[in-house]
Amino acid sequence: MGKHNEGQDLKSSLMNHLWYTNCKDMYSATPRDKYTATVFAVRDFIAKKWIETQQAYYEVDAKRVYYLSLEFLLGRLLHNYILNLRLDAEFRAASDVLAIPYDELIELEWDAGLGNGGLGRLAACFLDSMASMSYPGYGYGIRYEYGIFFQKIVDGHQIETPDNWLRYGNAWEFPRPEVLYMVHFHGKVNSIMDRNKKLRMEWADTDSVMAMAYDYPILGYDNNTVNTLRLWSAKSTRDFDFQYFNSGDYVRAVEDKSTSESISKVLYPNDQSLAGKELRLKQQYFFVSATLKDILRRYCKEHKKFNAFPKKVAIQLNDTHPAIAIPELMRLLVDDNDLEWDTAWEVTTKTFSYTNHTILPEALETWSEEIMWHLLPRHLQIIREIDRRFQIQVSFRFPDDPQRKHRLAILSRNGRDVVNMARLAIVGSHTVNGVSELHSDIIKDVVFKDFHEMWPKKFQNVTNGVTPRRWILEANPGLSQLIMEAIGDQWLKNLELLHDLEPFATDTQFQQRFLDIKYQNKIKLRDFVKKTFNLSLDPEIMLDCQVKRFHEYKRQLLNILHAITLYNRLITGQVDPDMVPRTILFAGKSAPGYFICKLIIKLIHSVAAIIHAHPLAREKLQLIFVPNYSVTEAQTIIPAAELSEQVSTAGYEASGTGNMKFALNGALTIGTLDGANIEIREEVGPENFFLFGLQAEEIAALRATYNPMQYLDNNEELTLIMHQLSTGYFSPENKDLFQPIVNVFLGEGDKYFVLADYKDYIQQQETVSETYKDKQLWAKMAILNVARCGKFSSDRAIQTYAEKIWDVQSITARKGGSFDIT
Repeated sequence: MGKHNEGQDLKSSLMNHLWYTNCKDMYSATPRDKYTATVFAVRDFIAKKWIETQQAYYEVDAKRVYYLSLEFLLGRLLHNYILNLRLDAEFRAASDVLAIPYDELIELEWDAGLGNGGLGRLAACFLDSMASMSYPGYGYGIRYEYGIFFQKIVDGHQIETPDNWLRYGNAWEFPRPEVLYMVHFHGKVNSIMDRNKKLRMEWADTDSVMAMAYDYPILGYDNNTVNTLRLWSAKSTRDFDFQYFNSGDYVRAVEDKSTSESISKVLYPNDQSLAGKELRLKQQYFFVSATLKDILRRYCKEHKKFNAFPKKVAIQLNDTHPAIAIPELMRLLVDDNDLEWDTAWEVTTKTFSYTNHTILPEALETWSEEIMWHLLPRHLQIIREIDRRFQIQVSFRFPDDPQRKHRLAILSRNGRDVVNMARLAIVGSHTVNGVSELHSDIIKDVVFKDFHEMWPKKFQNVTNGVTPRRWILEANPGLSQLIMEAIGDQWLKNLELLHDLEPFATDTQFQQRFLDIKYQNKIKLRDFVKKTFNLSLDPEIMLDCQVKRFHEYKRQLLNILHAITLYNRLITGQVDPDMVPRTILFAGKSAPGYFICKLIIKLIHSVAAIIHAHPLAREKLQLIFVPNYSVTEAQTIIPAAELSEQVSTAGYEASGTGNMKFALNGALTIGTLDGANIEIREEVGPENFFLFGLQAEEIAALRATYNPMQYLDNNEELTLIMHQLSTGYFSPENKDLFQPIVNVFLGEGDKYFVLADYKDYIQQQETVSETYKDKQLWAKMAILNVARCGKFSSDRAIQTYAEKIWDVQSITARKGGSFDIT
């Protein structure tokens, strides 16, 4: 069929969906109707591939990967899927039939509120790579009705408002009311004798909620694979209590329904209260229980016994949130399917693998035994038995070290009885991996040292990666086109081919085109922040970006200290007249209960206002904060950035993926030797990376004797900044407003070593400015960053998981239902 006919067919499809799916004509159709019609037209291309992919998996009885995560930050799907179908030009041409520009159409999609930060963005990249590499993969999570929150800035303060992302529905999701599972809570555990005179445990008198499935297609790039993301929504087991209804108490009549369905209402409830903690554990068990029942249903279609289960099922725990899956699978195998404990345990441990994402003590999840017993009494019994048997193993393995049992215990009793979910995940999995080389070394040598000594072969490293389809092809079409003109388009399937760009790094014509594309991306960002937030951004000056979740270890404070230093130098004439002007851009959310981080956001706005008010400072320096950071904002900010701030305290960031996205889009990095920064620097070359700061082992050695005052006393600029913060220079309306930040440095001991790294950071920022003056040198360094970051593809990460952890094969569905196995 010719291009003309294809275009006509696509236009007909768009109009048919407008008329017959939305029941609108061009007189009554809203822009959102036109967007929805376009989504349905894209779904038409996906549906047959999706069905054929799933049929292929069944036909070959493929081993499947199940990726369990409480977060999936998918971003907008419409343009992404059109690119993956390689129909961008066709849809752009056909959209004129709807009388709306294509670029306006794709802007109508709301980001799915299914995640908070890096954990969810990584999970989305991994789903993309599994589909693009044709691995039989499924994502499982929760269909949150509300996202974490919508961040507004009022008088410089973060204000949280509901993120009602499903307000207009979601044309990408497929409700599956027939896929419904009962999930139980509370109750009691009885010992009963079954008909075979065997003693077994019965979980009885429970409260129940239904889990209903909603499916999202996960479309591979330029292939016929469509995998599935299945999200669970909580539904009440009954509509309401007729006893209350008939007596006229209508509120009580629907109370149970409202309480049950609150489980999937909002992402990550505030867990400062007991009720919040219980709801979060409910969320974790809710999605895990429904998921495992769904996995067992699928497995039992083809298999009557469980001895082949680990050969057909690989379950990846994305951090500790889904770790309750380990005792839940044991319960399903032992209680519901009559397996002996040892057999069930062998099946379980051969099925699960666990990715650790953090070394922060507060993020290594624990639950009090009291809450666990109240909510999941049978699971606490199973965890106790797992721990008892594990302690026997420890005693045999280390007979002369009785203290090791305490250090390894899943159930610890240091003043309160708690369940250590990371330890449970390690004991119940066949493989544990970190997400960068440094992080994996730290969990082996420090955080889980005793576990590593017990099972050295259990621990591996899989450095994170990002999908080039979304983070270069979609986010940065200008750069993508430049790369394709130079080396073709196969790099989108094999990012290592970016190495072929290296000779172009010294090509002056290529350099100029590269810089022109960066400038156009800055103009696009300028227009976006002006239109969306009424912020002003000058595209003519250096763009210095730190965009990530706010946490003290990520050290947004260090970046602010630099901004204040530049301001103080500018207003006192202590700068070179040809100082490189720069815009310092922040974006990110603070957890609602994180007082200091919310105060840091206020400080950014207060410093920005002072800079803007001073005529000498505002000529050379701009500080802006882009609210409500999301995948969509990231896709606009990252391609425009020229300097990437990756300044976390060495030894604290597990990996990071933002650092990879910035480097792949031609931003140079100023950073510490932390997380994947180390590997980025190794790949791009030390001369193309602005390194500063103490290393992880130096921080560990310094921690016991660290005195931040010695760094303050020896640095006049730092002393001035502390004085300004203490005396209300940046908050004349409330002179004590930022005293808590001073206390973080001086009263609480500066536990993230901001003051220790300040001098080195400022000096390296001066090197950045000097380098930026030489446009050719800067372009060369930036192009080499792009060319040498091919390692940081999520395809490479997924291939490592597939070969070394999951033991799965690629199943390539072809048109007509045939397939290839590799």
